[in-house]
Amino acid sequence: MIRHLVLLRFQPDVTAAEKAALMAGLDALREHLPGMLAFTALANTSPEDPVVHGFRDGFAIDLADAAARDAYLADPAHRALGARLVAACGGLDGLVVFDHAL
Repeated sequence: MIRHLVLLRFQPDVTAAEKAALMAGLDALREHLPGMLAFTALANTSPEDPVVHGFRDGFAIDLADAAARDAYLADPAHRALGARLVAACGGLDGLVVFDHAL
């Protein structure tokens, strides 16, 4: 299994409703990606502001294996949501991706 973690530093003008819609869209990918096992939206509750670097939101997706991860990455709906996330984070510097094999 692979846990796909994404940390997000949203732009200040991104509303809670916009964030929720993005998370709901990511969660909905499970409907057509059978290797996507679970989705969890994350909120960073760390009090260590200097080392948080503004990454206050994120998500975790559990994928069955590398093939499921690759299908997720290539999925057109994921790519569209990814583009929206990048825009909401002000570019690629506003995201961190970390995949961990479990």
